[in-house]
Formats: sequence, C-alpha cells, structure tokens
Amino acid sequence: MQWSTTRASLLIRLRDPHDDAAWAEFDRLYGDLILRSTRRLGLDTADGEDVRQMVLLGLVRSMPHFEFRPERGRFRGYLGRAVRNAIVRFRSRQTGTRLVLRVNDGVEPTIACEDDWDEVWEEEWRLHHLRRALASIRQAHDPRTLAVFQDLLDGLSVQEVAASRGMTRDAVHKVKQRLRDQLRSIIAN
Repeated sequence: MQWSTTRASLLIRLRDPHDDAAWAEFDRLYGDLILRSTRRLGLDTADGEDVRQMVLLGLVRSMPHFEFRPERGRFRGYLGRAVRNAIVRFRSRQTGTRLVLRVNDGVEPTIACEDDWDEVWEEEWRLHHLRRALASIRQAHDPRTLAVFQDLLDGLSVQEVAASRGMTRDAVHKVKQRLRDQLRSIIAN
C-alpha cells in the first residue's frame, strides 16, 4: 500500500510564514502525528505539545528556504528529522545534557539508536495515515457496513460475518472490497 505523501502545493504555500491557512492545514494534518511520536518516546502530553510547538516554529523558520527535491528524499523524512531533533533539544534543555532517545513500544522504554528513530517514525507515519483514512471511512458509511468491516478487521472470516450479520457471503465480500479500495484510495491521496 502506498502511504500518503505531502502535497507539493501545501509545501509551496508553507514557504510563506504568513499563510495562516496553510500552517493551520499543516497542523491539522500532522499535529497529531507529532504528538503521538513524542508519546512513543515517553513524553507526556504537555511536553509533547511543547515539542509540537518547537517543530512548527522550526518549520516556520526553515520552510522559506525549503526546496522540494524528490531525489534527495521525502518531506516525511525531513519532518521526522525535525521532530527527532526537537525531542532531543527539549530533553537536553530539561537535563542540561544531550540524551539518547528512548522508544516506548507501549510496554517499557528501551534505549534506541538513531536508526531506530527512523523505524519508529515510519511506523507512526503509516499508523497516522491509516487512522485518518479509517476516520474518513467512518464518516462516509452507515453503522451496519462499518460493523461488518470491523468484524473483518477483528479477524472474523467472511463466513462468520455473514452468519452473524444475516448477510450473504457475497454481500460481505462486497463490503470488504469496497471499503478496502476506499482505504487504499484515501491513503494514496
């Protein structure tokens, strides 16, 4: 599945630090991603908000000079480095020393090398776009269709869903195909 990319038109608009609508759109698109990434590294919500603000302020300063060159990498990598650097700066200011990033996988924090951050960031990027796509799907479909799709996501077979929901297997397959295709389309765009 191809994961969403940042639109070039938004990147161009972000070069203007006074384009409030572009910055609001950027924050709407990526603010939650930044916060979740900070939480993954063990920061609480208030500290995560501080880091989010640091990232946005840094981008406001750097974007006027930003040139999008696909051969040099994706904007997601640029944003990921900005988030990582802001977290390191934030933690260093708290302790007065440079700290190693810690990755929190939901169980316990572990020390991570810089390569681990790239993996964490890519995973958070994918999950972020999947969450946004699922939210879009939820707004566009009736509760029964969503219940069928949720049953399938929960691992029930088509046969089990058909029996429990009083539907034919073909009807369940159609729901599965339609919503899966919509998810792919949303994520790709």
